[in-house]
Amino acid sequence: MSLSKNKESASDQFKRAVTSTMRAISQEKELTVTYGPDQPGISGERARLSNPARDLPVEDIHKIRGQSDSLALRKRYHDDSVHSRMVPQGSDAKSVFDAIEQARVESLGANRMQGVADNLYRQLDQHCKDMGFDRVYDKADAPISEVLGLLIREKLTGTPSPASAANMVDLWRKELETKGGDDFDALIEAATNQEDFAKATRQLLKDLDLFDDADGTDTQDDSENDGEDGEQEPEAESSGAEGEDEAQDASAAEEASAQEGSGEDSSETEASESIEQDAASSGDEAGKERKASYPDDFRNFLEGPAYKPFTTEFDEIVEANDLAEAEELSRLRQQLDQQLDSMHSLVSRLANRLQRKLQAQQNRTWSFDLEEGILDAARLSRVVADPLLPLSFKQEDDIEFRDTVVTLLIDNSGSMRGRPISIAAISADILARTLERCAVKVEILGFTTRAWKGGQSREKWLEEGKSANPGRLNDLRHIIYKPADHPYRRSRQSLGLMLKEGLLKENIDGEGLLWAHNRLLGRPEQRRILMVISDGAPVDDSTLSVNPGNYLDKHLRDVISWIENRSPVELIAIGIGHDVTRYYQQAVTIIDAEQLGGVMMEQLADLFDEKRPTRKSADKW
Repeated sequence: MSLSKNKESASDQFKRAVTSTMRAISQEKELTVTYGPDQPGISGERARLSNPARDLPVEDIHKIRGQSDSLALRKRYHDDSVHSRMVPQGSDAKSVFDAIEQARVESLGANRMQGVADNLYRQLDQHCKDMGFDRVYDKADAPISEVLGLLIREKLTGTPSPASAANMVDLWRKELETKGGDDFDALIEAATNQEDFAKATRQLLKDLDLFDDADGTDTQDDSENDGEDGEQEPEAESSGAEGEDEAQDASAAEEASAQEGSGEDSSETEASESIEQDAASSGDEAGKERKASYPDDFRNFLEGPAYKPFTTEFDEIVEANDLAEAEELSRLRQQLDQQLDSMHSLVSRLANRLQRKLQAQQNRTWSFDLEEGILDAARLSRVVADPLLPLSFKQEDDIEFRDTVVTLLIDNSGSMRGRPISIAAISADILARTLERCAVKVEILGFTTRAWKGGQSREKWLEEGKSANPGRLNDLRHIIYKPADHPYRRSRQSLGLMLKEGLLKENIDGEGLLWAHNRLLGRPEQRRILMVISDGAPVDDSTLSVNPGNYLDKHLRDVISWIENRSPVELIAIGIGHDVTRYYQQAVTIIDAEQLGGVMMEQLADLFDEKRPTRKSADKW
């Protein structure tokens, strides 16, 4: 028995410690904890956390401890039925309500256990850095749900917001505290009772003009008539012996993880997406967390209204150079080059393999032993000996390979922020250079929206009376990073724009895919390949809040089905962290963004393989 324990890896020991701590904090002895690449979350008696590396780097320790404590506290102090009765129906009010509730459940644990408070604070600080809050200098760029969540954490725990978000909170602090008045005090007093806290939150939202009586009034009335005010009483009783048990288990987990994390030269983590699925506290900018709030499969939904945009007057197709000044583009390009150096050798080797494959197919091929054509020098002696001898000529075969164009369509949504978008930009850069050497034209495009919360399209819809099922309700922004006819050197600076703060917003995949597809249809090349890089389903809160829940998803499926079955364009998809095979016939899912370059090259190598079966002839558009 002792021998098997000695063979247990450091990561396995750490997992056991984390699991026991989660069970103690959540008061669920039967809680099952799994570790994997999927988004962290908790449902019933099953919790899911990120999988640590076998050598257990210190950043993995901090990330997983923060995830586990946050999910365990949510399991213990949060009641989904109360939440669903009290939550406002508007998307903006809902995101703020969710953020405030998450601040409540985490503050209850942080106030009782210092180790838990430290774990949650590290997680929050990393989240703020990943979201770029340390570079927010304008109120318009600060998501109100995130600001209110941070401000209420301060008031509930007495701990200041992390330095990475302090300036963003201060931009709003005076206005929110003036309008909120006594509502903040009411929230502090009601923190141990979820229903009372929810009522105080709704009042705060009304006073801040984020919620009105017409928005979800029935939900409020129903909750008052239910007479279930005592649902959260066990929370107030947990400060006795149970709290001591929690503290002991929490400290045990800290000791186990500290053994593996000694020598903390805490190198900054690379865009770790460590916020739990159920904590929808990421508001307007946390694209990845928002994705998890929508169903994973919409096949059982009834047929909804036909897809349409409410208006297209605010949409734009823009060259990358027009979205930033020359100096900023140069700075962003330098930033991309620095990141390119760290993985240049790996992706370059893959690119060279692809280049060798393509150039081998471009070599001159000849047909020999012909009766006419160019005299074959190898047969010259035969011609001298017998001038009338036939089959002494050769002829060069036509090369069809050169007539190819590849479009790389990159999801520019907020959930791609950090390492994923950096790797996508690096891979696009190397792909463009590699294929250009092989006389294959490359176009690089991106799709996002111009604003959060719907932008001018939503404002127009509100002014015109808020019609039902208005259709797509956000302003599209489609970006051309590199046109197919431009050489790489002319578009090199533009690729750095993907790293620009504030560029990545919502993702409406169906229209982005159609736009890229239609550009390809206008190309003269005989073979047209469209490669999509995305990290999940389409999400736009403004559109989904006033249309059926499967509205964007169904449109994406319809577009993909049409392209795959009727269009001459060959479609491939690469999913980052999310399974896109449920959408695309030819797709691959990668867990780590670092794999993107290799997978992209492999997919293209397979496409250019002459032995690969050809598609059936396609109908015209």
